[in-house]
Amino acid sequence: MEQRTIDRTGQRLSVIGLGTWQLGADWGAVNEDDAFSVLDAAVDAGVTFFDTADVYGDGRSERLIGRFLRGLDPERSRRVLVATKMGRRAPQDPAEFTLDNFRAWNDRSRALLGVDTLDLVQLHCPPTAVLSSDAVYDALDTLVEEKRIAAYGVSVESCQEALTAIARPHVASVQIILNVFRRKPLERVLPAARAAGVGVIARVPLASGLLSGRYRHDTVFGAEDHRTYNRHGESFDVGETFSGVDYRTGVEAAAEFAGLIPEGMSPAGAALRWIVQQPCVTTVIPGARSAEQARSNAAAARLPALPRTAMNAIADLYDRRIRARVHDRW
Repeated sequence: MEQRTIDRTGQRLSVIGLGTWQLGADWGAVNEDDAFSVLDAAVDAGVTFFDTADVYGDGRSERLIGRFLRGLDPERSRRVLVATKMGRRAPQDPAEFTLDNFRAWNDRSRALLGVDTLDLVQLHCPPTAVLSSDAVYDALDTLVEEKRIAAYGVSVESCQEALTAIARPHVASVQIILNVFRRKPLERVLPAARAAGVGVIARVPLASGLLSGRYRHDTVFGAEDHRTYNRHGESFDVGETFSGVDYRTGVEAAAEFAGLIPEGMSPAGAALRWIVQQPCVTTVIPGARSAEQARSNAAAARLPALPRTAMNAIADLYDRRIRARVHDRW
């Protein structure tokens, strides 16, 4: 699989990675055997980047990844870069984002992942004020000096938050929602990241599954699935669920999207290919709840480029159906 480099650190990531929120919680139950099958299928398909967080299942995702990597041949294990996140297990108060707390949060993640140094740690959609704090970046630099972490980045909700972080000299990466239904980062965030040598990690690439084309107006999700309990932002930022698009509109727009892509290409594959084609994207991190999904997602890296006619039609779809609902919110 194609590898792309974070210029500020030299770290190389597969262009399609694996998001592991599904292996922790909030997407329905995934047992341990299935979780290991997902991780194994991803690595076999060429994935060298896992994205997790300390809050996914309150550490379950990190623990499973750690056990999986320890069971791999050491050479294969070394090829996998693991990014985790911190900050969402504490009250969302800027005063919580201190060096002492960072050390404690990192020590927990290091123990669960079974490593001395974390490859990449991201602030996990922190309060906006945190991203402008000199003390926060000084603390992150200290963690690098102490070799608790090799590099740090941020995961953000809004484009302005991303631009604030990119301006900091030691930020390695910015993780942001980017997909066919969330195009705003193309305007300023991706060009700014490219100019600064900051990696871009694209999350929610399938708009919580909408862009797979599998869902209908009457589809029912489980009570423990965030696509049920967070449709209106009841638990966290509504932009994380269906990319902030109301479900009915999203289902209809996804059906139209499926009719715009080349024959023989699945909607999910085309949605991932659209992101891979953005030249400033370092990696995209679809999740998976089965080995089949993991293999299918990884295969999108080998798809031919979407033709210009399809790219233009997808842009028009966004302008007609989606732009007014999400563009100015994030």
